[in-house]
Amino acid sequence: MNPKYLVILALIIIMVVGFAYVQSPSEDNSEEYHTYSQARMLMDTDVTITVVDNNETHAYNSIEDAFMNMEKASNLLDSYNNSSEIHILNEHKETENASDDLIHVIERGIYYSQISDGAFDITVKPVLDLWASKFGPDQPNVPPTEKEINNTLSLVNSSNITIEDNTIIIEKNMGITLEGIAKGYVVDRAIMSLQENGIENGFVNAGGDGRYMGEKSDGQEWSIGLQDPDKKAEPITIINARNIAVATSGNYERYYNKSASASHIADPRTGYPVSHLISATIIAPTAMEADALATTVFVMEEEKGLEMIEKLEGVECLLINSEKEITRSSGFAKYEQLKD
Repeated sequence: MNPKYLVILALIIIMVVGFAYVQSPSEDNSEEYHTYSQARMLMDTDVTITVVDNNETHAYNSIEDAFMNMEKASNLLDSYNNSSEIHILNEHKETENASDDLIHVIERGIYYSQISDGAFDITVKPVLDLWASKFGPDQPNVPPTEKEINNTLSLVNSSNITIEDNTIIIEKNMGITLEGIAKGYVVDRAIMSLQENGIENGFVNAGGDGRYMGEKSDGQEWSIGLQDPDKKAEPITIINARNIAVATSGNYERYYNKSASASHIADPRTGYPVSHLISATIIAPTAMEADALATTVFVMEEEKGLEMIEKLEGVECLLINSEKEITRSSGFAKYEQLKD
């Protein structure tokens, strides 16, 4: 047997309460189900895939297939990868024979822009690039001027993306970033791979954004602790997760640089970083939907974001504003663990 099947991987995830137990080789075809887990770096974040299975070999083969599907999808959608489809589209403003993955993600990106009145827009890349160019080594470390922002905003409009058959075209000087939606889609691709291999219980977690199938080996739901923005030991709340996805957007971890304190999430409508929320957590049927809506609601004003979520079937949210006040959508509480 390959030595890697003899390794016990102990993994503590801040977002997931649980443990991984690796069965012994003699139990490889047992009727008893156990939990198997592996973690890798992908998309510049820690990715964990955990499955419940009664066959060790099948479990790890399924995990390996899921990682391969994740890597394939992420390589297509990573704008920093010079060979990716999205990079080629940004460079040449046109790509022929685009993959179904890229077309699907871009079409969904356009949809989220439509339902949010532009609060989510995958063509915001020129704005993000403008802000990034102002901070860092050998940069002025001052915000862009109003004129610079207004000039760049003229390039932001996802309705100017043309998709005909398998050809995608964008206008001159436009650029697309899929950072607000691609990670969720890649997680969904991994879940799809696990399901194709017959896995019914497990989860894929990518840097805190995850999708959860079925239940743990003990029959209990998966548990997800939502991080306190003040990084206290106790989570704000714990979500019981069964057949849902959870994603969070926040401005308390990533900045262009510490002195600028400018959020990495800019409003595509104004060109300026947003600051009225500290974090937005979304529960949705798929990880792509949760990922995109977390970014969308984070950009929107609190009341408008909440109003939009209430109209979407199977979607709930928990928002923390700049005053550290917590607001829940009407159905969020049904996913929370009851406190003793």
